[in-house]
Amino acid sequence: MQPENKPPRWLTLSAFAIIYFAWGSTFLAIRVGVHEVPPLLFAAMRFLAAGLALYCWLIVRGERSPTTRQWLAASLMALLIFVFDYGLLFWAEQHVPSGIAAVMLATIPAFMALSEIILLRTQRLTLRLAVALLIGIAGVVALTGRSLHLGDAPIDAKGAVALIIAAMSWSIASALSRKLPLPTSKVMSSGSQMLAGGVLLTLAAGLRGEFHGFHPASVSRGAWIALLYLIVVGSIIGYTAYVWLLHHESPTRVGTYAYVNPLVAVLLGYFFGGETLGLRTILGTAFILLSVVVITTTRVKEPAATLAAGDAA
Repeated sequence: MQPENKPPRWLTLSAFAIIYFAWGSTFLAIRVGVHEVPPLLFAAMRFLAAGLALYCWLIVRGERSPTTRQWLAASLMALLIFVFDYGLLFWAEQHVPSGIAAVMLATIPAFMALSEIILLRTQRLTLRLAVALLIGIAGVVALTGRSLHLGDAPIDAKGAVALIIAAMSWSIASALSRKLPLPTSKVMSSGSQMLAGGVLLTLAAGLRGEFHGFHPASVSRGAWIALLYLIVVGSIIGYTAYVWLLHHESPTRVGTYAYVNPLVAVLLGYFFGGETLGLRTILGTAFILLSVVVITTTRVKEPAATLAAGDAA
């Protein structure tokens, strides 16, 4: 890239700040919302609004709408990413601190590595990867192990299982995204997945009976502000910054959000959410983030450009 074509440094730093801190803060915003609004309904509100806004914006700009075949592929991706990954995240944050939820979802690169080894066969299980995976497992054990005497209590077992399934679902979706007939435009691909995800989450919320007894008038201003923050900052602004960075920086540098977001979420949860920061949280976070760093610096193939994991919040 020629120097004259490089964007101003302040613009690049601003975009990195957005994906680091905006995405890291969304975990706390989710926690605020799901304590007043049923979780799948809250997630549906977020992604239906953000997906519709992004899709309409792209159509107005002249982007071609996905074909029927592409909508079906986008819907399958949406089921894995938005219903299973985000839906389980929103549900889990009723029981698990927001910072710990972010750390648990930081295991996504580990499950992606396993998907590449087992499903895609694009990567071999080397000694370096095996050690990294074991370190990540040790981090999960530190956060959930009831037999370990690490001071603070282990996280809720059901919430931990939900978050592990969520991380696995994202990794499977990332592997499938390389084989499914998704729109060529990565922005339209993600916009259509987000819109389909919002629709599927609305249906899932209805099947769970989350509309019964829900009264919008009883929801506090803070929860509505959290929802608006998730839609505008977390989804629209955050995703725009992410796509812009992918066009101007290497995927490796952009991918550093994977280990910055959990740190931001843990600190925000501690300082603003009243969440504990004991030895268990520190050890679990350190092990999982070390695992993520080793795995992401080992991979030689560029990951699929689906929605970012940090927006896993």
